[in-house]
Amino acid sequence: MLFFKNIIGRIFAVYVILLFAITAIPTYLVLRIAKLILSKTKFDNFYHTTNKVWMGIYMPLIFCPVKVIGKEKFINGKIYVVVLNHNSLMDIPVSTPGIPNPNRTLGKSDFLKMPFFGFIYKSGSVIINRKNIRSKQISYDEMLLALQSNLHVCLYPEGTRNKTSNKLLAFKDGAFKLAIESNKPLMIGIIKGTKNIIDNKKVFYAWPQKIELEFLEAVETTNENFASINLLKAKAFDVMQSAL
Repeated sequence: MLFFKNIIGRIFAVYVILLFAITAIPTYLVLRIAKLILSKTKFDNFYHTTNKVWMGIYMPLIFCPVKVIGKEKFINGKIYVVVLNHNSLMDIPVSTPGIPNPNRTLGKSDFLKMPFFGFIYKSGSVIINRKNIRSKQISYDEMLLALQSNLHVCLYPEGTRNKTSNKLLAFKDGAFKLAIESNKPLMIGIIKGTKNIIDNKKVFYAWPQKIELEFLEAVETTNENFASINLLKAKAFDVMQSAL
């Protein structure tokens, strides 16, 4: 039985990649045209809508339907620093369209090299080169600017994908420093299911899973300062850990 599951899992991985590539091409073309004719604000809205349509088609076709819970916790007119757990490469395709209204995610520069997808990825991300110290400061400033431009910013405070058996890795300071400096509330959420789609212990293997993106709690930061970072980290960690 395990032998056949391994074969099916590798066939499924091929299907996931091929369908992603096929659906990325028309998405790229639509966004390229929109980028030429729309203002920045209109393009951000168009990008978010296009991403929702794309992932709304793609995720069910790879048998990984996404259920979003708690969107009503976002108050109209308020901009948030969204913090989520990070288990898989599938987290960004889930979170970007799942967050209400246009948003930016901190993304690695490695993905920019991918044909078609590189442009799509860059259009919805603040890009960072983790090997370059100056790049970290530039990306931080860009996230502040995004928040000032009425875009939510989504960050994964674990800093990297969690490949361990633990529910969460230790949190880094960046997301909480950003929320305090920008005076934006934190929106704490969790993603369930993505960890089991791609098995990190197997080469070129995937398996369909139901996915949940749940927004749990908003935490105001208006009266906080940098001395409160550890308290905010602990609060977010406890809320997410309890929900996982």
